Amino acid sequence: MTVETRTSVSDYLHGLILESSEIENFLNALTRLAVHELSTDGEELLCGITLLRHKQAGTVASSSERAQDLDEVQYKFQDGPCLRASRTQSMVHAPELEADDRWPVYREFVLDRGIRSVLAIPFPMRNEDRAALNIYADVAHPFTPEKVELAKGYAQQASQAFALALDLARHRDTADNALEAMKSRTTINLAVGMIMGQNNCSHDRAVEILKSASSSRNIKLRDVAAAMVDQTGNQEPNTYFDA
Repeated sequence: MTVETRTSVSDYLHGLILESSEIENFLNALTRLAVHELSTDGEELLCGITLLRHKQAGTVASSSERAQDLDEVQYKFQDGPCLRASRTQSMVHAPELEADDRWPVYREFVLDRGIRSVLAIPFPMRNEDRAALNIYADVAHPFTPEKVELAKGYAQQASQAFALALDLARHRDTADNALEAMKSRTTINLAVGMIMGQNNCSHDRAVEILKSASSSRNIKLRDVAAAMVDQTGNQEPNTYFDA
């Protein structure tokens, strides 16, 4: 089996000749928001992003130190749901680890650490690199079809961030403008995802709700979205707008 060692988002973006802080900050915020929006009472979710590059594996963003540790367990055993999702670019869902025999050694290790379910969503890259968004739960069967779809949306956001990093590396003269555009676009997309989750509505309906809030308050769309995202933090989920 191929030996994969740890890399980092800084190493990855350094290869693109690009300052990593903006992309890294966004990816870490994305994992925290995913945990915030997908969690329910009585369960703890953890989130990380695994990147495979040049036969190396690493966690480039995580919602917490515990989430990063759980990702890195797989690198030690050279297999697990997140590595497999990254390699195959197919979703891997282990709804009840105690009854899953695909990774027996890894399974026992994470069960001892309180994890009962894992969902890994792969996302495309523009080169030969591969990646996946990984979500861990301390209860079995926490990922409903609706939560899986939301997780896929967060994975798509991560994919777009990496795609932008590649674009910026090729066009350094427009880097500042592109970064600002990314901030605006991704902030709005995150807010739309929050509204979808809170109101159980479609993407188009969530966009309408956000635009209506912007118009009624006479505030720019990005500023309304940014206020929503900024207010999440570690607070309990709130419904900001009704469908």
